[in-house]
Amino acid sequence: MGMVGKGLVGKLALGVTGVAMAAAVATVAVGPRVSDWYEGRHREQVSYALGSEAKADRRAVPDWLPDGATSVHYARSTTRGDRLLTADLPDGRLPAGCKAIDRSTPGGAGKGGGGTAGRAADSAGHATDAGDRVRPVRFKTTWFPADAPAKISGTCGSYQVALVGNHLYAWQDDAAVRTALTAEHGTAR
Repeated sequence: MGMVGKGLVGKLALGVTGVAMAAAVATVAVGPRVSDWYEGRHREQVSYALGSEAKADRRAVPDWLPDGATSVHYARSTTRGDRLLTADLPDGRLPAGCKAIDRSTPGGAGKGGGGTAGRAADSAGHATDAGDRVRPVRFKTTWFPADAPAKISGTCGSYQVALVGNHLYAWQDDAAVRTALTAEHGTAR
C-alpha cells in the first residue's frame, strides 16, 4: 500500500497544482474583462436633443438644466453620486440659480492658487463664498473633457460647471456629495 499511497498523493498534488495554475491564468486573462463589465454595468449614458426631454426622461437630470439646452449628454453611476453632463446653452450664460465664480479673486480657480473655487456671485450679482474646492473629474466618458476643472466657471447645485462659449460641462463627484450630506445631516448616506 506504501507505493500506491505515494503515487495517489503525488497525482492528487499534481492535479491540485494544475487546477490552481489554470485558475491563476483565468484570473489574469478574464479579470480585467469582468472588471470592465462590472464597471460598465453600473453606468448609464444617454443623449437628448433638448434639456426638457432629458428632464422628462430622467429624474436624476438636474432641474437647473434649461429646457432649451440642446445636444445634452448625461452619464451617471448607478451605485455612487458621480454625474457628468454636457449641453449647449443657446444664450451662452450659466443657468438660472447657478453661481458664477469670480476667477480674478486671488486664490480662485482661475489663478491656480490653492485650487479653491474662489468667490461666487449669486444670480443678483452679490458675492458669495463658494467654499468648495475644485473637484477632479473621476468619472470618465469619451465625450467629457478631463481638463474641465481647469475651466471652472461656477456651481449649479452640487455640480461644478465650466462654460466654454455656449457649451456647458458639469460634473458632480461622489466624495463631495457624501461630504455635503455629512455636513447637512451629520452622517454620510
